[in-house]
Amino acid sequence: MNILAIFACYLHLIAPSDTASIFRQQVPIRISAHRGNTGWAPENTLATYRKALEVGVDLIEIDVRTSSDGQLVILHDGNLDRTTDGHGPIKQLTFTEIRKLSAGKGFGTTFLKEKVPSLEEVCRLISRWNKKHPLKTYIYVDCKDVAAKPLVEMLKKFDLAEESCFYGSDGFLENLKMEFPSAKLMPSLKNKGEMEAKIARLNPYAFDANWMAITPELVQEIHQKGIKIFTDVLGPFDQIPKYQKALSLGIDLIQTDKPTLVQKTLLQAISVN
Repeated sequence: MNILAIFACYLHLIAPSDTASIFRQQVPIRISAHRGNTGWAPENTLATYRKALEVGVDLIEIDVRTSSDGQLVILHDGNLDRTTDGHGPIKQLTFTEIRKLSAGKGFGTTFLKEKVPSLEEVCRLISRWNKKHPLKTYIYVDCKDVAAKPLVEMLKKFDLAEESCFYGSDGFLENLKMEFPSAKLMPSLKNKGEMEAKIARLNPYAFDANWMAITPELVQEIHQKGIKIFTDVLGPFDQIPKYQKALSLGIDLIQTDKPTLVQKTLLQAISVN
């Protein structure tokens, strides 16, 4: 048995929390769980967020929207049809109406009792976890349909605002910066040509860079400006060779639906080098 196979066996024996601790100590790249996904429970539910916390990811990505009565809720799509047993735009329902729905669609009967969570529930879950565990997890906030002020107020209530990151349109991020000057803004970067204007307008903490546009030169240039580079490795890109490439490029964070696979892959890569 070669050293790589031995190391792979070792990783299967240790607890997820231990894997996360070793990963953070040894691997210079961070992980965001896309919609909280771990492959174990429905996206954007408390069930999958709990599992992501156990896995030990650095950030949990959530999609924030607003109900018709002004409550902040978590759902990726504007419509309820794909992930719940409801129908139509979420913004046309009150929070009470939304809570009557199941968010476990597509997972048989196992998660029928899962509800569309509120932002407050998510913040409380993560805050309680952070108080009890040495490895802290924060939020990658995808600001889908939400006003800056109530969003910031809720995150501040649970001491999550300072270390979380905010993704959204440039206009929204500009408004968010006015409301919360120390916010870690993370605008999209489709190509290098957008970079200077976005830096001047937003002074970002990180860029959410298009995976297809990333080159070693772009990573170096962004880092030289004191900005981090995050990217999505999702769908057809969510596979081992892409994780290894992200590590070799010096990317700071990758967003994935397979956080445990990323941990094991990159720990093995580090052990061999």
